[in-house]
Amino acid sequence: MDGALWHQPSLDQDNVIMLKLPPYSPELNPAEQVWQYLKQHWLSNRCFESYDAIVDAACDAWNALCNETNLIRSITQREWCDLSVIF
Repeated sequence: MDGALWHQPSLDQDNVIMLKLPPYSPELNPAEQVWQYLKQHWLSNRCFESYDAIVDAACDAWNALCNETNLIRSITQREWCDLSVIF
């Protein structure tokens, strides 16, 4: 979770640990890695005729990626980042 005020959760659950990301560190955010992969492999270098065409292409890319669990795991995994020191 980044430090943006609008991203402050209202979680009162004992089983949830919130990890604050350092500022300006998209490489640590798995969602940013997925979005970058989608843009690079399915959505870049294309012209879309309409807003609906963009939405359709994004949905197709997302659905294709959802079927590739090993790929998702590999693009969101950061072996160089040892999160065990936080826990």
